[in-house]
Amino acid sequence: MITEYIEAALSKAKYEIIEDEEPYYGEVSELGGVWAAGKTLEECRHNLAEVIDGWLVVRLKGGLPIPPIGEHRVEELKRLEVSG
Repeated sequence: MITEYIEAALSKAKYEIIEDEEPYYGEVSELGGVWAAGKTLEECRHNLAEVIDGWLVVRLKGGLPIPPIGEHRVEELKRLEVSG
């Protein structure tokens, strides 16, 4: 569920080259404040995935809403029952 959400968010990412030590910049506008940079596009994408993961943790811990990305949703579990 979370991996699929991160991949869906990465598919919405927009990348550009900026004048910086890490010239590749990427952001996911659907997720406010989610951006990353890197020395290569691959590094930028990896960093962006980590930022999305951390963003999800903060949102879940804070009980904040997480917008859907297409059909992908992450929702806090209110109760988990295990039978066995």
